[in-house]
Amino acid sequence: MKGCDASILLDGTGSLISEKRSNPNRNSARGFEVIDEIKSALEKACPHTVSCADVMALAARDSIVLAGGPSWEVPLGRKDSRGASLSGSNNNIPAPNSTFQTLLTKFKLQGLDIVDLVTLSGCHTIGNARCVLFRQRLYNQSGNSKPDFTLDQSYAAQLRARCPRSGGDQNLFFLDFVSPTKFDNSYFKNLLSFKGLLNSDQVLVTKNQVSLELVKKYAGSNELFFEQFAKSMVKMGNISPLTGSRGEIRKNCRKINS
Repeated sequence: MKGCDASILLDGTGSLISEKRSNPNRNSARGFEVIDEIKSALEKACPHTVSCADVMALAARDSIVLAGGPSWEVPLGRKDSRGASLSGSNNNIPAPNSTFQTLLTKFKLQGLDIVDLVTLSGCHTIGNARCVLFRQRLYNQSGNSKPDFTLDQSYAAQLRARCPRSGGDQNLFFLDFVSPTKFDNSYFKNLLSFKGLLNSDQVLVTKNQVSLELVKKYAGSNELFFEQFAKSMVKMGNISPLTGSRGEIRKNCRKINS
């Protein structure tokens, strides 16, 4: 959690607590077996050459391309961490009910800016969220037993059908109900219609003028969104990489080398 160093891939051992157990990652982060398969093939073809951190960066790019999104040149040469940080994962990954200021502050602490915040939030054009992560928007957003007034009420009614006041915590909902398996700009169009699923999505429109203008720009042009998304992904992939003698190239992404 200190940078793009594949720390999230480490399983827990006696002395190491896995970041997979952190609140943002538990029941959320998945697909680790795909990384295992890629790494296994790489180790057979060119042992001890490509780090797990680089595999993750390349897999992120390729999965977005496969879903119809943009491509970009991925800078390589990262090393893998020899540890993990459960507290870092808990504290640094923005929660789904975050305020706009909290989102921006956490991005800025990583060297990212408001353009990166809005642009990278666009990856919510793919994926799901559990009922428990947005229930408060449907029933009690501000502690007054009333729903979030920034949520389209017809959309809210659809969500309530499968996300009741109690129970159904693990029921899954598309982050982008318009084109949930396609990487495109419909996420931003949804926000302008007040149909963002998470509070951390909708505040991009309701709490900051610069952010709102960026959302409008991307909603109006898939091309502009793709162009900036590629730049912001490179920027995020360059957060505190381990290089040179720092870190290692793991043989197995789930554990540090013995």
